Amino acid sequence: MRILLLCHSFNSLTQRLFVELREMGEEVSVEFDISDDILRETVKLFRPDLILASFLRRAIPPDVLRETLCLVVHPGPPGDRGPSALDWAILERRESWGVTLLEAIDELDAGAVWASRAFPMRAATKSSLYRNEVTRGAVACMFEALERIRAGERPSPPPPLQPLKPFCSRAMRAIDFRCDNAATVLRKIRSGDGSPGAMAEIAGRRLLCFDAREARDVPRGAPGDIVARSGKAIAVATRDGAVWIGCLRDIPAASLKLPASLFLANEAATAPERPGYSNIAYEQVGDIGYLHFDFYNGAMSVVDCRALEAAIQAARQHKTRALVLAGGPDYWSNGLHLGMIEAAASAADESWSNINAMNDCVRALLDIDDRLVVSFIRGNAGAGGVFLALAADLVLMRRGVVLNPHYKDMGNLYGSEYWTYLLPRRVGADAARKITQGRLPIGVDEALRLKLIDAALPEPPGEAKDAARAMVETLVAGPDFSGQMEEKRARRARDEAQKPLEAYRSQELERMRRNFWGFDPSYHVARHNFIRKVAKSRTPLHLAVHRSLPERIP
Repeated sequence: MRILLLCHSFNSLTQRLFVELREMGEEVSVEFDISDDILRETVKLFRPDLILASFLRRAIPPDVLRETLCLVVHPGPPGDRGPSALDWAILERRESWGVTLLEAIDELDAGAVWASRAFPMRAATKSSLYRNEVTRGAVACMFEALERIRAGERPSPPPPLQPLKPFCSRAMRAIDFRCDNAATVLRKIRSGDGSPGAMAEIAGRRLLCFDAREARDVPRGAPGDIVARSGKAIAVATRDGAVWIGCLRDIPAASLKLPASLFLANEAATAPERPGYSNIAYEQVGDIGYLHFDFYNGAMSVVDCRALEAAIQAARQHKTRALVLAGGPDYWSNGLHLGMIEAAASAADESWSNINAMNDCVRALLDIDDRLVVSFIRGNAGAGGVFLALAADLVLMRRGVVLNPHYKDMGNLYGSEYWTYLLPRRVGADAARKITQGRLPIGVDEALRLKLIDAALPEPPGEAKDAARAMVETLVAGPDFSGQMEEKRARRARDEAQKPLEAYRSQELERMRRNFWGFDPSYHVARHNFIRKVAKSRTPLHLAVHRSLPERIP
């Protein structure tokens, strides 16, 4: 079946659908929803059997609806209508919610239902619910709908429709620290995370808030006061307590989202430092050490990298047989913190500092020769974050996770993190070239075939955690574990004798020096457009395969 994925951008849900459809053997192409005329041209070129609209901000034109079956992913249960379904579900404290795959018609969210899935609501951000529950439900709906289409079935009539809910604007979730309790503030911020944010006045400035958690054991203060700092976060008093806020940005479009303690550095300078907001934690269970790290949106700044490197070194001081790196549930890591780079006085200098700090993290893992190192990839990973994971001896990946082990989309960035050593040693030189040049997302089954990872774990987060723990416990308790560690040291010594790690690093960094300071500004332009959310004017050709296909014969 020829399936066109129509989307505003190639977001996490669209990538997951893309991966699953290709794994099923479907002929898939992608088109960004830029204009009606471009969509009409796409339909003429590709002649899809089905248009699957995964993430739209505009209606599909009526003539396209008449010509091709169009299914729309709606992040709400059957009957729910409106462009801010998940936002309202959080604000209204719904106990359960859902996702619906419905047939697009002229009236918004009013078409027949091809499939739906329900899920219990977690106390989580909109973006986390979207990447997890909504995405899992959308994939299940897609599988069901394709089976029904192939069987010649018709969709179910739409249920009684709810009134069309309005777009949830910033004003509708504005925070008033004098009136709102901590639970309400958390709910408002979570409903707008990661876009459009929740508006509040802090330190005399109207700002957008993101990445909020409950703050306990912090000083009391007048509502709206900054009462504490913890790493990147500030604690702001509410009428009955306080909340940690991890990121802030200004109101105008294209402003930068930055760590709150940096954004309001002067205003927060006198607030006391308190524990309670940490991105890194270590725990030990028997012979196994678990290093947890969870950076907002998977972005790792220089400070983050240095903190993780220090945590790796500290973990080595504990007597264990294995070190498990467990990244966050939404993101493992996406590498460089492009927002901090964009905000720096010199983007080139900050890029250089950031990539070297990332390299030092990877090197810290590669230098561990006295225990098994395991990467437990629970959330999506991209660019240098993937190669951070590949520095481990064993790579475990939860089903449903999507990897993007390439840099080229960011203005032909070459990349470092010892990828020229880590990737070929796992998949071979030819596959490494195809992966990095192809620039396509990779799901767990393809990652297994490529030997990019060693094992797949169940998709439900709790089951994945239990399976990872059981697998590592079995390995470290094995009778040949000491021999495996000896072989690990011998293999690293052979590799080092053939070509030192520093040689890989130097060669990679020489290429990146050209990206940062060379005559071609592509990296800086691409980073600026990505961070400032400049809409793309065309769909990249590696996604829009219909634009390189020979003309179809009727």
